[in-house]
Amino acid sequence: MGREFVVVVREYDPNRDLEKVGELEKSCQVGSLLVDLMGDPLARIRQSPSFHMLVAEIGNEHKEIVGMIRGTIKMVTRGNNAPSDRRREYAVDPPENTTLAFVSGLRVSPFYRRMGIGLKLVQRLEEWFRRNDAVYAYLQTESNNDASVKLFTEKCGYSKFRTPTFLVHPVFNHRVAVSHRVSIIRLTPSDAELLYLCRFSSTEFFPSDIGSILNNKLSLGTFLALPRGKYSARSWPGSTEFLSEPPGSWAILSVWNSKDVYRLQVRGTSRFKRTLAKTSRFLDAAFPFLKIPSFPDVFRPFAMHFMYGIGGEGPDAAEMVEALCCHAHNLAGKNGCAVVASEVASCEPLRDGIPHWKILSPEDLWCLKRLRQDGSGGDWATSPPGLSIFVDPREI
Repeated sequence: MGREFVVVVREYDPNRDLEKVGELEKSCQVGSLLVDLMGDPLARIRQSPSFHMLVAEIGNEHKEIVGMIRGTIKMVTRGNNAPSDRRREYAVDPPENTTLAFVSGLRVSPFYRRMGIGLKLVQRLEEWFRRNDAVYAYLQTESNNDASVKLFTEKCGYSKFRTPTFLVHPVFNHRVAVSHRVSIIRLTPSDAELLYLCRFSSTEFFPSDIGSILNNKLSLGTFLALPRGKYSARSWPGSTEFLSEPPGSWAILSVWNSKDVYRLQVRGTSRFKRTLAKTSRFLDAAFPFLKIPSFPDVFRPFAMHFMYGIGGEGPDAAEMVEALCCHAHNLAGKNGCAVVASEVASCEPLRDGIPHWKILSPEDLWCLKRLRQDGSGGDWATSPPGLSIFVDPREI
């Protein structure tokens, strides 16, 4: 295209790069969604146990940052597809752990795209992954993001791996009712950690540092739903006794405060749709007793709560999950959030209990790549999906 330049990929320096990276973020709108990291390019990864950020720079005297990428590394389970009764006791085929790297925040200035800058950033980040003993790397993208999918699958050697759905529900001006058949108990982080480890640690992508997540300042709590009358907050015996004799149905869910990390904004919507959304909010605020399902103001910067660690057991587990989601909705309303969201596997059996608006809920694609070719431990990339996945809130 008539432009000759040398691209230098180096580690991000917050002292000299902060302003330029902010300008790059603003120029790289992701589809119709604009992400504002509130002045901290590391905000979405610094909660992880190990993180790294690179920038691509051109120019001699007046250097310009034209690309960036972030990455994290953690230990997770590769899942276990054994029947639940065998899996629970780990009698056979215990879940296998692996060191997993996560690719995020790839941005290239619109003026310098299709010149190999994105590929160079990915390759340099993968070098850091390998130096830090990561066995696999993965990324999350929307399934209809053709440019991203093509870059990673055709040029970087990633394979399409899982197809979860990002479920989004608006937060109304009115409170939503929580089922009177369900009691909701807030667990301490230690009780929550024990319950997750005993029941869900074989779930695919389950992080080994679950305790760090639950104790993080951004984690707003873990909530347990069970049939009314079984236990109350005052009579709660602790997870050990609960697990020794659980009720026939129950569910668990944790809430992450993304509001203090980033804001989102939807762009490119017609004035007509904006007017309809504004009208629904006005009616909901004026007549809350009508419980009108109002559309949130996502056309200005808005905040989100993320629901993670969703799980449960028993025939009424989906009803329990729905009660927890309603509780999370009301918590988000108190905190000034416009939406609550979660991400679940395509075959998640509790999906029907998670309220969401299909118009706001995109289909995602997770791609995976093996970084070490020593052949140890089999090939995760070709393993069949389990019913559930654990979505780390630090990577949303």
